[in-house]
Amino acid sequence: MANTDKISEHYSEAVEAMDTSVDTDIESQQRTQREQLLKNWDEEKARKIAGEEEVKLSHEHFKVINLLRDIYLEKGPCENGRELDELLDDEFASQGGRKYLHQLFPGGPVTQGMRFADLPVPAHTEDESFGTAR
Repeated sequence: MANTDKISEHYSEAVEAMDTSVDTDIESQQRTQREQLLKNWDEEKARKIAGEEEVKLSHEHFKVINLLRDIYLEKGPCENGRELDELLDDEFASQGGRKYLHQLFPGGPVTQGMRFADLPVPAHTEDESFGTAR
């Protein structure tokens, strides 16, 4: 009997030590997926994509790109480009807002910025029937 008690106690300790937790929080799971997507990017990848579009990236470009990546991580994909356009305009208002951003990204800060950040461009961003937010 003593041997059975010892085995039972050992088994109980082993079960308690096991991490059987499962992440059932949908928001947490989505954030984890976004983190995984963001890991597959680096500045060299951005430079390569920008080079294909004949844009030479500077420190100022990366401020915008990194902000887009931070927004994506925190909020997920935006439903429309206008939302991102307004966020960028507010964030860079002291440098000139949209005018400044369009000098950096001639193809549009949302459209080009998201491509350079290797993130999905929001739906209808360039669809004129919805109003462009390039």
